Amino acid sequence: MTAGVREQPRDAGRPLPVARLGLVGWLTAVVLLAGVGYRLWLLAHTTPPTNSDEATMGLAALHIVRGEGFPVWFYGQAYMGTLEAYLAAPVFALAGGPSLVGLRLPTLALYAVFLLLAWRLTLRLTGDRWFGLLVVALLAFGSDRIVKNQLIAGGGYPEMNAAGVALAVLAVDLATGRPGRRLARWAAWGFLAGLMLWVDPLVLPYVLATGAVLVGFRRRELWGAAGAALGAAAVLGAAPLLLHSLLNGRNPLHAVLAASGANATAGWADRLHGGLLLGPSLGMGFCDPGRCATWQLWWALALPLLLALAGGTAWWALRSPTPTDAVGAAEPAGASGSAGAAEPGVSARVAAAVRLALVLAAVATVGAYTVSSSAGLTPVESSRYLSCLLISLPALLWPVWTVARDGLRRAATGRGEVSSTVARPVAVATAVAVVVLVATVGTAAHATWRAAQTAPATRAAAAHHSELVSTLRQLGVRHVRAGYWTCNRLIFASAERVLCAVVDDSARPGFDRYPAYRREVDASAAPAWVAPAGSPLADVLDERRRAGDLDLVTIDGWRIYLPR
Repeated sequence: MTAGVREQPRDAGRPLPVARLGLVGWLTAVVLLAGVGYRLWLLAHTTPPTNSDEATMGLAALHIVRGEGFPVWFYGQAYMGTLEAYLAAPVFALAGGPSLVGLRLPTLALYAVFLLLAWRLTLRLTGDRWFGLLVVALLAFGSDRIVKNQLIAGGGYPEMNAAGVALAVLAVDLATGRPGRRLARWAAWGFLAGLMLWVDPLVLPYVLATGAVLVGFRRRELWGAAGAALGAAAVLGAAPLLLHSLLNGRNPLHAVLAASGANATAGWADRLHGGLLLGPSLGMGFCDPGRCATWQLWWALALPLLLALAGGTAWWALRSPTPTDAVGAAEPAGASGSAGAAEPGVSARVAAAVRLALVLAAVATVGAYTVSSSAGLTPVESSRYLSCLLISLPALLWPVWTVARDGLRRAATGRGEVSSTVARPVAVATAVAVVVLVATVGTAAHATWRAAQTAPATRAAAAHHSELVSTLRQLGVRHVRAGYWTCNRLIFASAERVLCAVVDDSARPGFDRYPAYRREVDASAAPAWVAPAGSPLADVLDERRRAGDLDLVTIDGWRIYLPR
C-alpha cells in the first residue's frame, strides 16, 4: 500500500479500449442533460427564490467588477469565502451589469461539473455503467433543498460537492498510480483542499478522508516532489484565509463554531431528532419544500443501515487479497458480483479504500451536524449543512445495487443452483435491495415534482419584487429602511440605485452586513420605509401612518411608507 509510482496494477498504464457509447451511455447523456435542463428551467422561473444573503454575494461581485473592493469573506462575518462572487464578477462584466441569472450561471456550471464528476467517480469505484446511470439519475433530480444548495449563490454550497467529488476522483487516480501528469494531479488535489478550507469547512471530512487514502497508498511518493507540489498548492488555495488571518489576527474557526450554534442551547432530544431524522431526509433531497412528511422519513431510518453495509463491504474488500490487485484488469467491468469490483485499470483495494473513505466522511458529517445546536434549533433550514452527503451516494448504494443486480440475474438465467435454505435468504435480500432502490428513486422523484410545483408562485413573487424596485425608482426614492431579508435583495435588484439600512420588526436598527449602506441612509434627509404586506414591521409602520407621520403606497405583496 505504500509503494511508489513504479508499483502499478496490471494494465494501469495501458490505454483503455474505446467503447461504443451504447444504450447505457446514451441514457446517461440524456439524464445528464435533463438534470442541467431542469435547473435551467428553474432559473427561467426565478426558482429557487432568492434572498438577501444571495444578494449580498451579488453585491460583493458588483464591487469586484467596479474595483471598489475585493472581499475575502462574506460581508458581515469572518468565515465563508467569496469564491462565488469572484466567479460571478466576469459574468456581470460581460453582461454589462448585475442580475440574478448572471449570479447563478456559475453555480449552474458547478452543478454540471459535479454531475459529470460523480458519474466518473462511480465508474472509477465500481466499473458498472448501469449503476453510474442510477447515480446520475438520482443526482439529476432536485428537491427544494437540493436545488437551493446547488443554485443559490449564498456561499459555499454549490462549490463543495463539485470539489469533494473532484478530490475523490483525484485520490483514486493518484492512489492507483495512474501515470501521466502526476505532479499536476497532486497539485490539483492540494489546491482544491486548500480552496475549500477558505470557501467552507463543511467539506473538511471529505478532504481528510480522501487525504488519508493518499497517505495510506502513496506516502513514499509524498515524501518527494509530490508532497511539495501538494503542499504549495494547498497554501495557494487557502491563501485568502491565511493572509487575512495573519494580517488581522483573527481565527476563522471561532466564527465557524459560533455560526454552527456552538454558543446556543438545544436539548439533546431536539438535536437527535433534527440530526438523525429530519436532517438526512431533507439534506439528501427526499422531502417536500420546507417539510418532511412522515413517509418521507424512511430514508433517515435506512441511512445508518446503508452506512454500516457500505462501510463493512468496503472494509472487507480492502482487506481481502486479490491476485492482481486490479479486478478490472482480469474481468469485464461490472461482471463480478464482488463488492470490490472497479473500473479497468483501477486498483480494487484503492476503490474499496475510497468507498470506505466516503462512508467515514458521511458518518463524520452527520455526527458533526447532530452534535451542533443548529440541528436542534433550526433543522429544516440547517439541513443544508448535510449537502456533502451526496458525494457519498455511490458508496452508499453500491452494495444494495450489487445484491439487487446479482439476484435478478440469477433469477433470470437460473444459473448457480443453490439449496432452498440458501435460495430463500438470497431471494429475500434481492427483494429488499430492489425495494430500497425503487423507493429511493421514487421518493426523490416525488420531492422533485413538489419542488417544481413551487416555480409559478416563486416567479410571481419575483415579479412583484421587480414592481417594487420600479415603483421606488418612479417615486424618486433613493434611501429606505427595511428588514434584513428585504434590504440587500432590494439593493442588488436595483444595482445600488436604491440603498437600504436594516431595521428589526420594531423598526429599530438591525444588522447591516455592509455598514456603508447604513451610513448613507442615515445621512439622508427623509428615507422611506419598505415592508412586506402583513409583516410585523408593516404593523408598526401602519401605526405611525395613522398618527400622520407617513403616507402609504401599496403594490402586490409590499407596502412603501413615504415620510410627510
